[in-house]
Amino acid sequence: MAADYLEELLDIADLDGDLDMDVEGDRAAVSIVGADLSQLVGSRGEVLDALQELTRLAVYRETGERSRLMLDISGFRADKRTQLEALAAEKCAEVRESGRRVDLDPMSPFERKVVHDAVAAAGLASESEGVEPRRYVVILPE
Repeated sequence: MAADYLEELLDIADLDGDLDMDVEGDRAAVSIVGADLSQLVGSRGEVLDALQELTRLAVYRETGERSRLMLDISGFRADKRTQLEALAAEKCAEVRESGRRVDLDPMSPFERKVVHDAVAAAGLASESEGVEPRRYVVILPE
């Protein structure tokens, strides 16, 4: 259903893109790749986030069940995940060295989850603080 919705959207917008469906853990993942799809991502991923939510709502409308679908366009989320994992590793080292907590800049829910997972994999704890849209991750010392 998600793929059908996104294919129709691409047709309406007259954009060329190929869809790739996958399952990551317990959530469906849809990737769209094509020539120039940057307008579907936005400068900081805000259009991508909106399209993901619209796709989730379209699936909900058809099934009556909430979807945890993850949408990626032109590898934006995959690249962002790599950058965030590197940032988390750097900040974990800083926390270990200083023994003090480190507050990161505000992030989207997707970005915070990536950082929390990377921090947990590094053996440290983290938590989110603040209120949307200024919610941020804090990495805690051991």
